[in-house]
Amino acid sequence: MQISAKYQAVLEIMQKVWQDQYPADNIIKEYMRARKYIGSKDRKFVTNTVWDIIRHRSRLEFDCGCCEPRMLLLTYLKDEDFDIIADGSEYGLAPLEKHEKEKLAHLNEDVYPEYIENECPKWLYEQIGNAALATALNTTAPADIRANFIGREEAKDKLQKEGLFFSLTPYSPYGLRSEERVNLQNCIAYQNGEIEVQDEASQLGAILCDVRQEHKIIDYCCGGGGKSLLLGAILKNGGTIWAHDKNKKRMEDLPKRAERLGIKNIKTVDNIKPSDLFDRFIIDAPCSGSGTWRRSPDAKYRLTPKQLKAIEQAQHEILEIAATHLTADGRIVYMTCSVLPAENEQQITAFLERHPEFETVDMEKLWERKLEIPYPLTEKRWLKCSPLTTNTDGFFVCVLHKK
Repeated sequence: MQISAKYQAVLEIMQKVWQDQYPADNIIKEYMRARKYIGSKDRKFVTNTVWDIIRHRSRLEFDCGCCEPRMLLLTYLKDEDFDIIADGSEYGLAPLEKHEKEKLAHLNEDVYPEYIENECPKWLYEQIGNAALATALNTTAPADIRANFIGREEAKDKLQKEGLFFSLTPYSPYGLRSEERVNLQNCIAYQNGEIEVQDEASQLGAILCDVRQEHKIIDYCCGGGGKSLLLGAILKNGGTIWAHDKNKKRMEDLPKRAERLGIKNIKTVDNIKPSDLFDRFIIDAPCSGSGTWRRSPDAKYRLTPKQLKAIEQAQHEILEIAATHLTADGRIVYMTCSVLPAENEQQITAFLERHPEFETVDMEKLWERKLEIPYPLTEKRWLKCSPLTTNTDGFFVCVLHKK
């Protein structure tokens, strides 16, 4: 592809992403799937350019004073030779019009407000309340996987023989990490069920559930079932894990994933009975997903205050359900992939005020018993992972024990 055609492809993807209706990752995949003639190097160029523009969206919109995709692209390319990159060829980017040239000549040169500098919508930046964290969430995430039924050193060696180079994650005893994006679909170790994609923070959340084979366990908001699959491996296929999600479509691939990984102790359920009691009521709660912005930087622009309030209400309701379905000595394990206090510690504080029969489990003691390594944080009531503290996605875990 000529350079002008590559940027035209970037613009066509941007036009759909900037509608703020669907995840950019899905839009990019659909665009490339429909254009199989685009070579691998060109795909990489177009994809990387789109992501780079998304990661600088706030600044670009501030600079040009609008959110129109073509103007944002031109602003992003302001120092390039437009006679080459906007040559008006059949498949290329259209030449600049007079008003576009004038706008590029008069871009906003004011100092960025703090929330613009840190590439975050103002209302969300105020919720985060941490400039360094907002900045860290706009970086590129590494690729984390975990070993399944084999040691991670063995998994690392097998991957290296396939030309894939991973290091050991610092906390999870199952985790491996690559600093580059990797495609595992054709990987033999992946096809054989010896590895699975999962961020280290999510692995830690499953480990801290502290499950045993004799426990009655429910993964109540299981989504795709990533934690259920790791719990199944931790239990070595003993006991039973009930997997439930209100949206059944999210669980559609769980049986195939379980089969590939050799996990046989997961039972999917549509509903739970009023009389059902559990020793471990695991809540991977619906949330803003703010902890995953390194992987999905476009998500912060699709979220609205109204949506966040609805999510917080759902979290409240799910915690109440858990409280009524717990054995006398049971535990609720509340998790989110969010860094927003309103979804995390504020939810827990409010729950404890409503339910004095519960208390938080000392996270330092639980961590050091399960992982046998020093606890990396100071707060013991809950675990708050982030790119700053643990070099992982933003992830929150609190274990509530019924007295």
